[in-house]
Amino acid sequence: MCALADQQCVPCRGDVPPLGDDRVSELLEELDGWSIEQGFHLTKTFRFPDFAKALAAVNRIGAMAEEQGHHPDIHLAWGVVNVEIWTHKIGGLTESDFVFAAKTDGVVASTGG
Repeated sequence: MCALADQQCVPCRGDVPPLGDDRVSELLEELDGWSIEQGFHLTKTFRFPDFAKALAAVNRIGAMAEEQGHHPDIHLAWGVVNVEIWTHKIGGLTESDFVFAAKTDGVVASTGG
């Protein structure tokens, strides 16, 4: 698990600028399989052998999101979970988005995804 997963998400008050492209690229290199979509959405698709395991992962991601106070868009389909993260208040990415992505990887790994 990467060092980002050991950090805590910091709530955004909306008064900070989004990360610049250089910093986004640096942090993206610390993650496995995540990509940038639409210029400022951090996304990853996780695959599972069935609906029940995908749903279990969604529930665990949701519980972690509540603990961290950082809430992604989560899309569930049979055997597939797509997670999309960005800081809505600033319309871009913060370091907490990358922390959340790393934590998501850990949660999914613990569910067998």
